[in-house]
Amino acid sequence: MMNMMPKTILVGISNVNRKRDFTYPTSVVQDRIDFPSTGGSAPFISFLSKEVKPFVTNNFRTNGMATIIGQSLGGLLVTEILMNNPDMFGRYIIVSPSLWWDNASVIQEDAIKAYLDASNKKTIYLAVGKEGETMEKGAKSLHEVLKRNKNIVTHFQYLPDENHATILHQSLYNAFRILHPFKR
Repeated sequence: MMNMMPKTILVGISNVNRKRDFTYPTSVVQDRIDFPSTGGSAPFISFLSKEVKPFVTNNFRTNGMATIIGQSLGGLLVTEILMNNPDMFGRYIIVSPSLWWDNASVIQEDAIKAYLDASNKKTIYLAVGKEGETMEKGAKSLHEVLKRNKNIVTHFQYLPDENHATILHQSLYNAFRILHPFKR
């Protein structure tokens, strides 16, 4: 990645309970049984918005272009932020999002109004590997939603040589190449 990207401030957030922090409340009974601690994404998103982002902005020289990256349940969280608070970040990297959560309610028509109304330009990279029908269908459905906002540049990649366990590194490399093109 050397010399592929401009100088970057990287913020990694350690997480105690990703099933709680990366999921919104579900109406699916089996989800609540299988994952009883879920449904805490709202406080986590508030923490990102009200504490993390202001801390970085106030303590470091930034250009105002923040990127968020998430994979699996993290990809679900990033999708939730994009759909509900699209202007929170300028770039979104979504890898193998677990959109099966709550019957994919995050990308249903009533959940995407803020996204469709977003007028600030942003770039989205979305990738999924050979991960089974549920994961692949969810990512393709998300891509269809993303294409509906003409103010937003979307890049979608299906990576058939990758699976849920191997996709992160290749997709991030691809995303950074797309988001930060450079001459070779």
